[in-house]
Amino acid sequence: MNLRYACLLSFALLAACATTEGPAPKVGAAPAAPPAAAGTAAFRTTDFAWASAPGQGSIDGQIAYKAGGQAYGCTASGVILTPETPWVRTRMQILYNSTDHTALPADEVRRRTPPERSQDYSAFIKRTKCGAAGEFSFQGLPDGAWYVITLARPANGAAGVEMALMRRVMVRGGKPAKVRL
Repeated sequence: MNLRYACLLSFALLAACATTEGPAPKVGAAPAAPPAAAGTAAFRTTDFAWASAPGQGSIDGQIAYKAGGQAYGCTASGVILTPETPWVRTRMQILYNSTDHTALPADEVRRRTPPERSQDYSAFIKRTKCGAAGEFSFQGLPDGAWYVITLARPANGAAGVEMALMRRVMVRGGKPAKVRL
């Protein structure tokens, strides 16, 4: 897959995502209410404003995903970080059937992408690349909930399904948050 396609695909997966406010749902909690008739919560740029403030927090991540004994990696793939808002959280539920974490075939996530494409929140998205060992980092983050999203492929060119990995991460007190996808 060429770099341009990978970047476009990463952006498409991110554009379909949503963030949340408040705590993650508790295990065994009642299912979330169905999305609004239009498919998502109202998109308001003001909901994203908090994420533009400078901060002392960071997220240090590592791809650790395995399927059928096969390790996956994200070398040279883009990793996206999107702030949690009601709109993003709703999108995450639609795309990933979760607002906490998941690993799903990327094609399945693409099929779930709602038709609503008019919102441009790219100014609020942070991007980085995976290193050779599947590591990534985001610096200067304000406290709050964020979604980390990337595409992972079987390591060493092995055959397998491309996976979309997503996890909600809390940054608190300006301290580094560690995440494994």
